[in-house]
Amino acid sequence: MKIHSIEAGNFKLDGGAMFGVVPKSLWQRTNPADSNNMIDMAARCLLVENGDRLTLIDTGMGNKQSEKFFGYYFMDHIYDLDSSLKKAGFSRDDITDVFLTHLHFDHCGGVIEKKKNDFYEPAFANSTFWTNKEHWKWAIEPNAREKASFLTENIKPIEESGQLNFIKQNSSFATQNEMDFDILFVDGHTEKMMIPHITIGDKTFVYMADLLPTAGHIPIPYVMGYDTRPLLTLDEKSKFLNEAATKGYYLILEHDPNNEIITVKHTEKGVRLDKSLTFNDLFN
Repeated sequence: MKIHSIEAGNFKLDGGAMFGVVPKSLWQRTNPADSNNMIDMAARCLLVENGDRLTLIDTGMGNKQSEKFFGYYFMDHIYDLDSSLKKAGFSRDDITDVFLTHLHFDHCGGVIEKKKNDFYEPAFANSTFWTNKEHWKWAIEPNAREKASFLTENIKPIEESGQLNFIKQNSSFATQNEMDFDILFVDGHTEKMMIPHITIGDKTFVYMADLLPTAGHIPIPYVMGYDTRPLLTLDEKSKFLNEAATKGYYLILEHDPNNEIITVKHTEKGVRLDKSLTFNDLFN
């Protein structure tokens, strides 16, 4: 069983929005902003190769939005799903499962592609798409705060495809016995975001989605302005990071362009960064 980093394209977001009430004088030490106050972001998806199952976790923004839309996020298009999958030795048609941590456009946009005459269809024809009922309801009946993140052209075609399946809370998403694919459900960022825990040998890899976007977000108060329940995020982050430091988890960062995988440790100031690693460090 193997895991691969799949880069789906870097972009930028407003640094203030990414760090909420934390002053810029503090967060810019780890996440420097440009002249527009934008910070660099990655869309690092994860490919899990296990027997005859090939699971892609998240898909980035995709490429079907308008040039104006992508202009808001300074998309560089240096990376894309197809070239990254090819580098790993696969294509979209090989993907058997697409696991979506949540349905914000920067995580699920690549699931659906736009054809001629504004016709939308799945980008992964042979895949099952996985979310959960609670988050799905949250996405199709969005609150005013998140409405701009749940795009109809991403979500409605998933339902119409016939490829949508729901994961039950407190269950394992296991493709075969030798891979433990446990899921932590968290509610601070959005309702029932799913955080995969993948055990390979004696190591546990956790794909952090938006519970920990970058290494700069490790301090507990460093919470995104995008979170719907920031006080709950504080509790969820604190509990998880203390567990990660105690158990030695390897944290795969979806949005950090400079740190692919990190470990954390206990210090007098709380949980802090221990090591920054690459996929090459661990798998080559």
